[in-house]
Amino acid sequence: MSKARIETILKYIDDIEYIVSNYDGVVNTLDDRIGKHSLLMCLMQIGENLNKLNSSNKIIQEATQGAYAVRNFIAHDYEGINLALIENIVRNLLKPLSVELLKEFK
Repeated sequence: MSKARIETILKYIDDIEYIVSNYDGVVNTLDDRIGKHSLLMCLMQIGENLNKLNSSNKIIQEATQGAYAVRNFIAHDYEGINLALIENIVRNLLKPLSVELLKEFK
């Protein structure tokens, strides 16, 4: 398992938290053109990097499948993205993922 890759993923999660806080919430972020593009790019990078991470942690393995599917959807059908799904990911899935990644990091 690459510590550098975990650090990269954690950095993108932190970037998303920073972006969302600058827009005063995930809904406002997704309503803004620049905020939306920034957030989606970070999610694409999380999916790409998770896919390259070899982990035996079942939670991370499940997150990898979902994150890579989201990455593909963003990359290949950008205009068809379900923003409610993106909102759910940001609100509910990134924090638990970062906790699991930090466990792997140690």
